[in-house]
Amino acid sequence: MNQALYRKYRPKGWAEVIGQEHVVQTLKNAIARDRVGHAYLFAGPRGTGKTTLARILAKAVNCLAADPGRRPCNECEHCSAVNENRFLDLIEMDAASNTSVEDVRELRDKIGFSPSQGRFRVYIVDEVHMLSTPAFNALLKTLEEPPPHAIFVLATTEIHKIPATVLSRCQRHEFRRVPVTEIVVNLRNIVVREGWQADDDALVLIARQATGSIRDAQSLLDQLASGGMDITLALAQPVLGTATSQSVVDMVDSIRDGRSAAGLEMLRGALDSGVDPRTLARQMIEYLRGLMLVQMGNASQVEATKDVRERMQVHASAFSVTRVIRMMRSFNAAAADTRGGWQPSLALELALAEAYEGGPEASQAKSEPPAVAPMVARAGVSRVERNEDAPLAPGSARLVQGAFRQDPKANRQSVGGVASQPRPADEESSIAAGGTPEGHQAPAIELSEVLRAWKEIRGALKRTHPAVDGLLNSCKPVEVRGDELVLGFQSEAVRAIMDRPENVDAACRAIADTLSHSVRLHCVVINALGKVPPNMPQDGMVATALNHGGEIVDLQE
Repeated sequence: MNQALYRKYRPKGWAEVIGQEHVVQTLKNAIARDRVGHAYLFAGPRGTGKTTLARILAKAVNCLAADPGRRPCNECEHCSAVNENRFLDLIEMDAASNTSVEDVRELRDKIGFSPSQGRFRVYIVDEVHMLSTPAFNALLKTLEEPPPHAIFVLATTEIHKIPATVLSRCQRHEFRRVPVTEIVVNLRNIVVREGWQADDDALVLIARQATGSIRDAQSLLDQLASGGMDITLALAQPVLGTATSQSVVDMVDSIRDGRSAAGLEMLRGALDSGVDPRTLARQMIEYLRGLMLVQMGNASQVEATKDVRERMQVHASAFSVTRVIRMMRSFNAAAADTRGGWQPSLALELALAEAYEGGPEASQAKSEPPAVAPMVARAGVSRVERNEDAPLAPGSARLVQGAFRQDPKANRQSVGGVASQPRPADEESSIAAGGTPEGHQAPAIELSEVLRAWKEIRGALKRTHPAVDGLLNSCKPVEVRGDELVLGFQSEAVRAIMDRPENVDAACRAIADTLSHSVRLHCVVINALGKVPPNMPQDGMVATALNHGGEIVDLQE
């Protein structure tokens, strides 16, 4: 049977260990000076060399080489026995399958026996965080005062689950994720030694997919090489479930240009080709992270091909740093989402829809004449001034006004990023002043009551219609007009999905069951930049102006 690459090329000496120089140097010095501890704790991500270094340490303390600086020599009888898995004084225990206190007591009872072959008996306990609390308690005394011939090496990927009483009894070493460049060098060496053909771009993709785990990278290389073909980027992408770099660049292009329909089509095409949604979300995060590094003057830290770097330079100048960070947070939430099993792509689609917020449409609206300014002035709120440095009265806010513009497709008016049904001028003036328009009945329920019960409404929907609850995560109740509740969304794409009859009906039923009031829902798009400061009334004139497209650019206490 063919031996796996991660076993075939497992490091046998200190110099072969990759990416953990800080741990290697400490252990080498301890061996050379005969200051080996009785208990070690190796903590870090999977596949970074914890068990491998534990085995090298076991060889070094039992090596027969006369010079301590040469241990392990991998030539003496003891080193050869460890390499061939026949050294009797190396005991490896899997804590994941030996979690009970009886298992630890059995180990404790046998630890008093003298070594059979070497100078020390080394116990390697892998995934030690899986031990039960009674098992940890049974191990404490042995860890604190073991026999002089016993050495414990505990390995874990979740150090936060280790009791403090155990941590205090061990020398603790933190293992780090292996950098992409070092993983690529290791994979290239394996390819050369095996006589395979592999493209550099394919090896870089494998290294990134491994997320710092050298074992994962070697396993992925083994998987790609098993087909007997040259390892190319075109072969690696479908096997690893990743999208092409061009797909990610094209999606960012669509965000820059505000082409939401084209972007969602690209997303659907990538997913239909077999790309994993969470993997695609991570690729988007990696690309946006590159944009952020370029914008902050750290382009040298970006790991990408020449073509991708050139596109990053273009996109970095097209987006603001704030918007890039906001998009990264949205896609990071999609990558971490584990609740979308019924609709795996929903979190990614919502992240993409939110990314279009603040695109060229909003910029165009802000560049048009501020026709809404007189209305805000009548409400007693300062209009935008030509002189931005002019002093403001204490407690006042300067607002940048959006503009009315007509949308011929939807027959709606958009005011500074707020899409709503057109209203007569006198009605707009009345609402801006905080009153109720003539001809409209008083609210059937107060907005404050809806806000207090909003969490309970969301909870009811989460149990019956989780998809609708996910959509409501991107909105907030902004107004009650008679029996109509207005929900403000930050993205037109999300608002359009929520406006479907089945989603509206489900939300109305949940509201009626919770508040004992039947309401109709009206979904609009609000300006996400217009947030009311906490020291101002949330339902006053400033809030009204913000909901109609204003933006605060200055505050004075």
